[in-house]
Amino acid sequence: MTSFFFLRFLEEPVAVVVLDVMMPGSDGFSIAKRLRQQSEVPIVLLTARDSDKDYVEGFSSGIDDYVTKPFSMVKFVLRIKAILARNHYSTKSEGANLSFGDLTLSDKERIAYFKQKPIKLTKTEFELLKILMQNKEEAVSRDILLDNVWGYDSDVETRATDNTIKRLRKKLRQVECDVLIEIVWGYGFKMVKKA
Repeated sequence: MTSFFFLRFLEEPVAVVVLDVMMPGSDGFSIAKRLRQQSEVPIVLLTARDSDKDYVEGFSSGIDDYVTKPFSMVKFVLRIKAILARNHYSTKSEGANLSFGDLTLSDKERIAYFKQKPIKLTKTEFELLKILMQNKEEAVSRDILLDNVWGYDSDVETRATDNTIKRLRKKLRQVECDVLIEIVWGYGFKMVKKA
C-alpha cells in the first residue's frame, strides 16, 4: 500500500497530504519522513496519540500540523484552508532577500543560505524563519508565529512552534551558522548573532 501511495504521489502531486498515524503497512510518521525527503508538500498528521513523545516524533518527521482525535470537522477544514492559503501566498510572493549575519533568506528561491551553503527548509520552517529574520534581534511572540505561520488563534497548542524551532536550530547548527534562535521565556523567540 505504501509503495502504491508513493507512486501515485509522484505521478499526481497534491496541494496537501493528510496522514493517519495508524495505517496498514506503515505508520504515518514513516510515510511523512519519506514524503519530506521527496517533496515540500504540506503534511497534516491525524492521530489519537497525543503524548509529548508523539508530538516530537511527528514534527521531527517534517509535518506541518498535528491534529488529535476526536476533532471538530469545522476546525480541521479551517486548518487545512490556512495551510493552503499560506502555501498559495508563499508561491506567489517573491520579495527581496533577507540577511542577518552570514545567513540569507531568498524569498524568490524559497531557500536559506549560510555563506552560500544552502539550507533545505520545509515551507513551515521557511515562513517561521522569515518572520524571525524580518524582526531580527526583536522578540516575536508565539501568538504572532502561530497566527502568521499556522493561521491559528492564540488558544491553540503551542508545541507546533517549539518543535519547528528545534528543527530550525538543528539545521542552522549543521552548517555552523553564526545566528542563534533564542527563547524569550514566557513570550516567544528572537534571532541573535553569536557572541
